[in-house]
Amino acid sequence: MYAEVIINSDAKALNRIFDYIVPNDMQNIIKIGARVFVPFGRGTKLADGFVIDLKDKSEFANKEIAKIEIENSLTEENIVLAKLMARKYFCNISDCIKLMLPPGTQSKDISNRVKEKTGNFVFLNKPKDEIEILIENRKIKSDKHIKVLRFLEKNDGIYISDLEQITEVNRSVFKTIEKNGYIKLVEKQIERNPFINKNIERDIPKKLTEEQQKCFEGINFCIQNEEFSKNLIYGITGSGKTEIYLQLIQKVLEKGKEAIVLVPEISLTPQMVDRFLARFGDIVAVLHSKLSAGERFDEWQKISNGEKKIIIGARSAIFGPVKKIGIIIIDEEHDMSYKADSTPRYNAKDLAKYLAEKNNCPLVLGSATPDMITMHQAKQNEIILYTLKNRANNARIPKVEIVDMRNELAIGNRSMISFKLQEEINKNLENKKQTILFLNRRGYSTFIMCRECGYVAKCKNCNISLTYHMNVNKLKCHYCGYEADVINECPECRSKKIKYFGTGTQKLENEVHKLFPNANTIRMDLDTVTKKNSHEEILNKFKKENIDILLGTQMIVKGHHFPKVTLVGVITADASLNLEDYRAVERTFQTLVQVSGRAGREENGNVIIQTYNPDHYAIIDSQKQDYDLFYNQEISLRKMLNYPPFCDIILINFSGKKVDEVKKISNLVYKKLISVQNGNINVYKPVPSPVDKIQNNYRWRIIIKCKVTSKILDIINYAIKDDIIKKSKDTKVIVDINPNTMN
Repeated sequence: MYAEVIINSDAKALNRIFDYIVPNDMQNIIKIGARVFVPFGRGTKLADGFVIDLKDKSEFANKEIAKIEIENSLTEENIVLAKLMARKYFCNISDCIKLMLPPGTQSKDISNRVKEKTGNFVFLNKPKDEIEILIENRKIKSDKHIKVLRFLEKNDGIYISDLEQITEVNRSVFKTIEKNGYIKLVEKQIERNPFINKNIERDIPKKLTEEQQKCFEGINFCIQNEEFSKNLIYGITGSGKTEIYLQLIQKVLEKGKEAIVLVPEISLTPQMVDRFLARFGDIVAVLHSKLSAGERFDEWQKISNGEKKIIIGARSAIFGPVKKIGIIIIDEEHDMSYKADSTPRYNAKDLAKYLAEKNNCPLVLGSATPDMITMHQAKQNEIILYTLKNRANNARIPKVEIVDMRNELAIGNRSMISFKLQEEINKNLENKKQTILFLNRRGYSTFIMCRECGYVAKCKNCNISLTYHMNVNKLKCHYCGYEADVINECPECRSKKIKYFGTGTQKLENEVHKLFPNANTIRMDLDTVTKKNSHEEILNKFKKENIDILLGTQMIVKGHHFPKVTLVGVITADASLNLEDYRAVERTFQTLVQVSGRAGREENGNVIIQTYNPDHYAIIDSQKQDYDLFYNQEISLRKMLNYPPFCDIILINFSGKKVDEVKKISNLVYKKLISVQNGNINVYKPVPSPVDKIQNNYRWRIIIKCKVTSKILDIINYAIKDDIIKKSKDTKVIVDINPNTMN
């Protein structure tokens, strides 16, 4: 028997199959997906790899597999998916395989992998009655010994470190008691539980509205009949989409199956987890990057062995080891975070559809502002559409008002906060209500310029301006993390006329403190959520500690339920309108509607949108909270310009230290694409990227517009697998289908 093995390596040259002989003693245990160690190359060190096929003949195999690692192997279904992903997302099969391994086990070096954590647990070694008799007869005299034994009578089987802390007795005492035969130490697995400090009250299903019931019944029909269906729940903010998810999952559990629930932001995960823990208890697992490697590993193992039936997590949770998928739910499906920005550049929505079809179960997408592509598919009857037009608790949609900031300047207001918004914030403070202020840019000032010669402070590694962060008094690059000292004198002309332009959340916070000195504020952006659980801590503080104003970036926009928030202020609504991206208008509209939805969840709410473009249709439609009107305007423009959903956009990025080589290879790929181009594919000449240098790498790109088909994938794979490209150690080629950013 012979095994086809893919080596666990990032090297493009090793993205191919190597044949190995399967020794006789392994032939009964080897399988597709097995993790193996094999001799490779001239060295004596074994290489880590995975079996992707088994066969009876091979012309090339001359070495044997040295070892099989059963515990971290994959399934045959995992290997099939990894092959499909590698072809579609133009990457190594091993890159895809790593996503499917238990967290912390991706390393080729076994000694560096995360394992089950074990420790000594203390148990009584004699019956409780006998222990009591020994104490009464003064056979056990030490007060410390008695204290430990009495505690164990009520808490037998406690982790030794916890016992040491609770009883305030050192470990030498335990050794003496153990030596006397009164206790025994047993090594057991220590559960790293991310919910250990949560105390959630259980709840019961709520009565569904007529709209919710219709949606529930339609999707439940597919659950009961084990049929694949792709469903879109298009419901306004606060319409009760989560309650529908919960009741659908209950039906899945009753059929002995499991559920995957994806949320876009780590900040949303704690809130969603709390809702699910309240309904389903300890069968809920959570997977996201802010957990420790050990916590993620333990959660993965519990899913794999069937202890956990519901997975909640961000994008990568789609790879969780669920055995019997009964439903996949993607909340806030319009969010760009479901598309990966690093290799492999997969879209979780595409993989969810593939898995739902394979498992004959429904895929449910939910949003108040669906992605244009998703809604277009619904309009074409490719997706079943359910609409929720009313809030579940009969709360009113917030009143939205637009403030033209040009008028504010005309009347002398140089503040970031309009007079109208200042007035409404003061009212909220008087009425003990909460306010959210949204500004989608962190830092204090967005760029620093000399007004004498026009010099702009830029990152030394990237062709991008530095942002001033007042809390650390540093200039920072948001692309590579480079930091520089603040400048008070122009390095070019020595002028002192240095001006800090633009606004960020730190500057907004500073201004709020000046305007409202008695208000309690809290800020939520990438600078304040660096520590573990910091998302949850900030949100809980805002909810429970009478914080008046929450300021933040994108992470405060979606999904959160704050009962006391009656005012939302959007500081610069049009900041994202002028980005070099065909989705800039769509994302602006989505963001404005989503952030408006945080107001008036249980009481009447108001929203103030500040803008310099009050006549733009994205601003006007967001004021009306009218997605359908916006969709009709935007889709007509997309059709006219042949943008998605009427085509796909493929970005081929080239980056390297030597600009001449980057340019040369981009032109080589262009020529190969042109040589096989047909009428269904438009290839544009290579040009420098808008941000043409990041981390000292020069960047060029080719844009392709077409509908992605199997033939298109073959054409691109053919163009980028040239020997010259493979041999180039300096220039990287990355292909991205419908990328998140056109930069």
